[in-house]
Amino acid sequence: MNRRHLGTFVLTAQVLATQVWAQEEVVPRVVPPSGAVPHDLSPWSMFMAADIVVQAVMVGLAFASVVTWTIFIAKSVELGIAQTKLRRAIARIAGSRSLADAQETLRGERNIVARLLDAAAQEAHLSSDITVDGGIKERAASHFSEIVRRETGGMRRGMGLLATIGSTGPFVGLFGTVWGIMNSFIGISKSQTTNLAVVAPGIAEALLATALGLVAAIPAVILYNYFSRGTKSYGETVSAASGLVQRLLSRDLDRAYGRSVANTPAE
Repeated sequence: MNRRHLGTFVLTAQVLATQVWAQEEVVPRVVPPSGAVPHDLSPWSMFMAADIVVQAVMVGLAFASVVTWTIFIAKSVELGIAQTKLRRAIARIAGSRSLADAQETLRGERNIVARLLDAAAQEAHLSSDITVDGGIKERAASHFSEIVRRETGGMRRGMGLLATIGSTGPFVGLFGTVWGIMNSFIGISKSQTTNLAVVAPGIAEALLATALGLVAAIPAVILYNYFSRGTKSYGETVSAASGLVQRLLSRDLDRAYGRSVANTPAE
């Protein structure tokens, strides 16, 4: 009886061992391909593993992003200070009765309003021997237009660079992506495999260039529109200052004409 049980046990063990061996033969072992190592898909690792052309594109786009935010900080400070000074100067001379009073109020200051006052006073002095005051106003208005143009043009410095970054950034990033994907397909043809673990890192590195292009371009477009509104508002304030100085000049000319008429002996 014991021998019979022992024989049954041995037979059962042999059958189980045969089944396990058969399963090991049927189920293949997953062995990583030679030379394939797990990829770290962090942005820095993808940058370091990218092609030299894609790296150059990424560096250029990162630099463009730094330039964009530098312009934002510098232009915000410049525009804010200029707008504040201009409004204060306009408020201070709003009650002046003549060019001389306004110049005395802003004595020692160097701003756009002071330059407009100096231009008006200089034109009035140069035209003091001319009896027709209409020409004086035209010549002063010409000076004012030139001063306003230079002032508003100077306030727009840097905005052209924002426009360039905003319009070309996505296309530069797209170039890096196309170049990287092209290299990925070349690698696929050489390795003769379509395994996603082999293909994905190269494509991810290429798409990172597009992402950097958008990171550089989107803020540039937003900031360009923001500063366009800001410089337009500043230009309108400068035009208001020009009109104020023109009115002061007109009052001085009318007073001078009134005095000349009063001093003219009646026939």
